[in-house]
Amino acid sequence: MPVKRADKTPMPVREANLRAHDFEEVNEGYCFAHAMFEAERCLRCQDPVCIDGCPVRVPIADFMHAVAAGDMPKAAELLRTANPLAAICGRVCPQEAQCEANCHMTKRFGPVAIGHLERYVSDWEMEQPINDEVAKPWRDEKIAIVGSGPSGLVCAGELARMGYTVTVFEALHAPGGVLRYGIPEFRLPNSILDWEIQSLERLGVEFVNNVIIGKTLKLEQLFGEMGYKAIFIGTGAGLPKFMGIPGESLNGVYSANEFLTRINLMQAFDFPRSETPLSVGKRVAVIGSGNTAMDAVRSALRLGAEHAMVVYRRSENEMTARIEEYEHAIEEGVEFHWLTNPIEVLGEDGWVTGLKCLRMELGEPDESGRARPVPIEGSEFIFPVDNVVLSIGTRPNPLLHKATPELKTHSWGGLLVDERQVETTVHRVYAGGDAVTGAATVILAAGAGKRAAEAIHADLSVDREKSATN
Repeated sequence: MPVKRADKTPMPVREANLRAHDFEEVNEGYCFAHAMFEAERCLRCQDPVCIDGCPVRVPIADFMHAVAAGDMPKAAELLRTANPLAAICGRVCPQEAQCEANCHMTKRFGPVAIGHLERYVSDWEMEQPINDEVAKPWRDEKIAIVGSGPSGLVCAGELARMGYTVTVFEALHAPGGVLRYGIPEFRLPNSILDWEIQSLERLGVEFVNNVIIGKTLKLEQLFGEMGYKAIFIGTGAGLPKFMGIPGESLNGVYSANEFLTRINLMQAFDFPRSETPLSVGKRVAVIGSGNTAMDAVRSALRLGAEHAMVVYRRSENEMTARIEEYEHAIEEGVEFHWLTNPIEVLGEDGWVTGLKCLRMELGEPDESGRARPVPIEGSEFIFPVDNVVLSIGTRPNPLLHKATPELKTHSWGGLLVDERQVETTVHRVYAGGDAVTGAATVILAAGAGKRAAEAIHADLSVDREKSATN
């Protein structure tokens, strides 16, 4: 079908039959001509409502104008000032449900490809010469960031720009949080994440790995002997949920968190050159329908599964994954079994051999507003499988809360915050991202980190003024 003059410029992608067998990036990015064409589609609205859909408030209209004018340094500056993780968000942010959903071009031709242009400009920026000079803080206060996922990284970057001394504590052996352990290289190469982290280091941010706050160090130690004046908690929601069905403890059953962490952080796809193995058989079933499920099932294909399938109790219409990821999965050969509910993992000699399921039909909407799946009587059947990967959600890890009882939480584990949605029940301890909201998107976590940085700066400014008065 020919592309009309005003149609959205599609993202170039690698051939499915090639990319399904390696971990190289799937999307190839715009060329200069693509970027110029797409930026010219922007209507330059007097009231750019696209900004309302951006959690980090990128000045999209000005950014588009800079790209269309070929002024990449200006476009990169606008992006970087608003979002310290622009190269990442340009790849994994669901723009189609946020800024692009508000675009006035959507009704007739499709929205301007804001996300693709964000990636293009960020990729241009990464190719430019780097000034290795490290910025020096000019404020006296030190701030600790707990967790190096998207909310922590953005909070750290914003505070470093404001002149604070910022230290990020990460529990794992490499920074990045869910960006490193949860998103495969074919969607977000580690080299991109490393570049973003190095950019923060040039702003003066210090990263300390292998430190579990709440175990290695307590919050009171950060405030006391270590002298931090404020703490931001961005520990995410990395504790997996399970279905509670028979057979979940069999060998060959993984949570999506463990499955993806072994692959992404520990490079299991490169075993034995890497030290972490991952046993993947010929038939892999992934339970769930979100972006994490798509990442897991597509990773299974790349690890040699001949049949990689998604099993979901609702229909395609209730799927929560991005359409782009779903379409890529179909192109690569992933099988989808809708209206199918697992009820037992079968095994032999301690290893998975099958997944017993029920056929479902959709009933009335439940509390989430989605149609409730209802079992069809007598519809039991079995999938022969070698592995089952559970991707049905996550919740915040209670470790820090248990070590600091003053940190109050919701019944489901999310940290309670004030009316500004930033400060916890402990004075000068702030939180944001999945640790507060439960599992959400990278860009929503980034927005929370930015709001927290602004609140920390405002509160410490008040403290500074009080000290000067006294």
